[in-house]
Amino acid sequence: MLYRLMGRGHAAMLRLREDAGQGTIEYVGLMVLMATVLTAVVKGSADVNLPKVIVTHIKEQVEKVGSAKS
Repeated sequence: MLYRLMGRGHAAMLRLREDAGQGTIEYVGLMVLMATVLTAVVKGSADVNLPKVIVTHIKEQVEKVGSAKS
């Protein structure tokens, strides 16, 4: 009797553990993260010319790669 009850409990727990919808949760989390980052960038760049800063950093990194020793 006890084993049968434990078996049914285990089967019920396995049904609750399905991962249907997990991908949706991950995408929603990713969108929330992106929205937070974009909000921080826009809010923090009120007095900074953000496109110029980005281009400058990209150019610096490209120059570092170009001047790296092989």
